[in-house]
Amino acid sequence: MFIGRERELSVLRDHYNSQRFECVGIYGRRRVGKTSLISEFVRELPCGYYTAIEDDASANLRLLSQAVYSMQHPDADIETAPVYPDFQTALEAVFAYARDKRCVFVVDELPYLAQSYTAFPSILQAVIDRNQGESGLFLILCGSSLSFMKEQLLNRNSPLYGRRTAQIELKPFDFFESLDFFASTPAYDVANLYGMVGGVPLYLQQYRDGISLEDNVQRMFLEPSALLYEEPTNLLKQEVSKAGPYNAVLSAIADGASRHNQIATKVGMDSRGLDYYLKELVRLGLVDREEPITGDGKRRAVWRIADPLFLFWYKFVRPRQTLIERGLGDRMTNRIMTSLPEHMGPVFERICCDWLWRQLAQGSLEFEFTNVGRWWGNDPRTRSQAEIDIVALDEKRTAMVAECKWRGAQTSADQLLKLDARASLANGDATTLRWLFSQAGFTAGCQELASVMEARLITFDQMVR
Repeated sequence: MFIGRERELSVLRDHYNSQRFECVGIYGRRRVGKTSLISEFVRELPCGYYTAIEDDASANLRLLSQAVYSMQHPDADIETAPVYPDFQTALEAVFAYARDKRCVFVVDELPYLAQSYTAFPSILQAVIDRNQGESGLFLILCGSSLSFMKEQLLNRNSPLYGRRTAQIELKPFDFFESLDFFASTPAYDVANLYGMVGGVPLYLQQYRDGISLEDNVQRMFLEPSALLYEEPTNLLKQEVSKAGPYNAVLSAIADGASRHNQIATKVGMDSRGLDYYLKELVRLGLVDREEPITGDGKRRAVWRIADPLFLFWYKFVRPRQTLIERGLGDRMTNRIMTSLPEHMGPVFERICCDWLWRQLAQGSLEFEFTNVGRWWGNDPRTRSQAEIDIVALDEKRTAMVAECKWRGAQTSADQLLKLDARASLANGDATTLRWLFSQAGFTAGCQELASVMEARLITFDQMVR
């Protein structure tokens, strides 16, 4: 069953309906659902589908020839397909077939093809330039290597620059989209799962109903044969040539080092070298440089692992791989489950922010905002460091401040009082709204105080209804 991706499907259908030549780039990390999206889009459309492989040019030319033949002769045996003499001739045949009809041709795993035959992007550029004016071809170029795809499609020095008519970077689902994969699983368990694997469909589908969350952790992460056991490091190796320094930086951040000097000290790296690796990890979408939402951030910026799977894996799995390899992974499960509520704190903040954006889009909020994020800095009254989990800004001021609590106990009035005391630190004033988000609900005292302060209390159950 195909789930979600309505916006991306709408983009593809709008461009398909143009009836002119289109070249759409689709890229995103492995397992994120690119092939599923394309398959859903072309389900009832005339289409040729070619998937490149990690092999030499001749093997890829043979597969491309078979895809072209299958498009031209849908009922024929592709084993009888003639092999074109070269890639240019094969591509010309695709454009010729689409000269008087609308059809789709997909080149999947483009990076593999370009690796086996480096001239392919230049050849494709030349064929597009010669034929696009007379062609009804809808060409899709797809790939999992973010660095390669962005370089080929978005860099003005690449041969294909200016030939694309649209691009789609397919990202993992947010928590609320991830819920659609689970008809009967409690939302609390789905949230914990999301905190471990993020919103990649294939990872979400590793969860097995009928067994406990603890047993799912064991079978998904703590066995050498598990899909997710080495997934992050395998993904990293597909993007970078030497994974060692990246592993060290990610491990340091997962272990609690968040400031530039802390990370550099932990990995034993000079500032310039660390800057390079952090920049690459940001480009790959694995790390974020985060600043206080209302500050200049130059001295207070922190680095966070952006992807839930990578954060969970580098925090809990990688440091214990020796035990797992020796069949002792089950001994770690209790330790992980004990630490999971703390791990879920920042994840719940992200879930709350996503909920706010959804409410804004639906027109369900009593205030407007243009940005939302965290704030941290010095509290001059207490002469200590303070944090606010969520600050929502409109164009002129702080509209709302909030705290997010993922814990077994109900949230007490003390948390609301602390939020009230800190509200003005984020450029707020007396009109700034105070909100609390809580997984376990609120004490009677907190509800009474909220009524007096006109603060809003949101439970996790209310968010997922």
